[in-house]
Amino acid sequence: QVHLVESGGGLVQAGGSLRLSCAASGGTFSSYIMGWFRQAPGKEREFVAVITWTGVRTYYADSVKGRFTISRDNAKNMVYLQMNSLKPEDTANYYCAADRSYGISPMQYDYWGQGTQVTVSA
Repeated sequence: QVHLVESGGGLVQAGGSLRLSCAASGGTFSSYIMGWFRQAPGKEREFVAVITWTGVRTYYADSVKGRFTISRDNAKNMVYLQMNSLKPEDTANYYCAADRSYGISPMQYDYWGQGTQVTVSA
């Protein structure tokens, strides 16, 4: 069982930056693929970014490519999402998730945090 806790959300103006953090406990962190997802009111949860077990490979949704960076520190059991050049359409509740297999569908992820709200004002 993996327990995930996100932090770092908040209110930021368009063009600004935020860094989300996700602390993991209760499992062997390096055994898990880590993903970030987001969900806006009235919309389905959508993929944002994923990072492989050692952090060698990353993959991003087209909507955030070039603006967001996912990273992980296996020694600290942490995964991060650096978000730059934020836009109002990035406003959502952001979740980190863990799974033993690689993928970008939220349906396949077994473990989820409670989410952290990101609001980008115009």
